[in-house]
Amino acid sequence: MAKEYKIFISHSWQYTDTLESLRNLINARSHFSATYEESTKDKPINSEDESYVKTRLAQKIGNSDIVLALAGVYASHSSWIEWELDKAIELDIPIVGVIPSGQERTSTIVSSRSIVDVRWNTESIIAAIRKHAK
Repeated sequence: MAKEYKIFISHSWQYTDTLESLRNLINARSHFSATYEESTKDKPINSEDESYVKTRLAQKIGNSDIVLALAGVYASHSSWIEWELDKAIELDIPIVGVIPSGQERTSTIVSSRSIVDVRWNTESIIAAIRKHAK
């Protein structure tokens, strides 16, 4: 039986369309199975208590085989993305940066923490997950 990868996608809530596009890209790949751990607007962590939110996010990251970080420039302006990536490093969860389609510039917040950055291409993303997931 094929491995089912648990993936946490670090993303900005302002760009949930990019998150959904990445999930769709991964889910459309035959012979590849993934579940997702991140919080989304559809499945938020319903709390304004930052400590509680960080605890829940840390659990989700820690339960993941890999973190995919959307490496658009907007990531450089998100303290949450930076925190999630630093937590992944602390928990020894590998990080792969995914450069959104059409992006020329990328976030150094992501590229300085990722094992590798890949372009928006199904095979590159799947290969990076298979190679680097724990």
